[in-house]
Amino acid sequence: MPINIPTHLPAKQVLESEHIFVMDESRAFHQDIRPQKIIILNLMPKKIQTETQLLRLLGNSPLQVHFTFLIPSTHTPKNTAREHLDEFYTTFSNIRHKRFDGMIITGAPIEHLAFEEVSYWEELKEIMEWSKTNVTSTLHICWGAQAGLYYHYGVEKIQMPKKIFGVFEHTVLSKHERLVRGFDELYYVPHSRHTDINMEQLQAVPELNILTASKEAGVCLIVSKDEKQVFLTGHPEYDTNTLLQEYERDLERNLSTVEEPKHYFAKGSNEPVNRWKAHATLLFMNWLNYYVYQETPYEWD
Repeated sequence: MPINIPTHLPAKQVLESEHIFVMDESRAFHQDIRPQKIIILNLMPKKIQTETQLLRLLGNSPLQVHFTFLIPSTHTPKNTAREHLDEFYTTFSNIRHKRFDGMIITGAPIEHLAFEEVSYWEELKEIMEWSKTNVTSTLHICWGAQAGLYYHYGVEKIQMPKKIFGVFEHTVLSKHERLVRGFDELYYVPHSRHTDINMEQLQAVPELNILTASKEAGVCLIVSKDEKQVFLTGHPEYDTNTLLQEYERDLERNLSTVEEPKHYFAKGSNEPVNRWKAHATLLFMNWLNYYVYQETPYEWD
């Protein structure tokens, strides 16, 4: 089955050009199928790019998936047209009475701030608390993972001496966990962050399992034992050129700490090589299948 997205969402045309089966709302309405309802709290500045990346990864599912895009009401995005936000996004007050099968909380380029200094932190805490009872499973990505670990378990983030930036090899530590079913023992994930997780605090939380980690980039995939909370410190949703765009942006800013992304370019060239796409798709499919579809009630009520 396809993903069900609004007819005029920019991602629709991109995904159709890639031969990913998408279905508009009018056609989906006439199918006698209970779609999986996923809400995406999009905190990334380039919202249209993030929409496309996430929908692409979930577009190969045999399930029909319906998406709702969410933004904080306490923050005004600067990089996305107001018309796009008004047409495709909603705020928490409009959906707090509803229940969803799955939720994705994206990263955000605000890791230099303490969590309490983030303008929408109080609203985000309210959303994360709401998700405990109104969402079957929540997938937190990058800064979203750090925020979720801090709110739910008190695990703090720590500043790194230099940016963790590149595509890093990871080892599967818990081979029998459903979320990594089908993974190779070694796989790759892009990372782009200045902070990491406090490992001493993380390892002291008995409710959490560390599933994968990298010698260079640290812990990558963490899941609560009830499978309701998933934390992903990297960016497997990234396109091939996303790290390149970030690298060129940092060079233009003349940042003194800018380093070339590690293990990203083909040997002897400046062309990026995508070596994470297959596992990225498998990860999102496993989450959607095992943690959402197989666990959510057919009728929430």
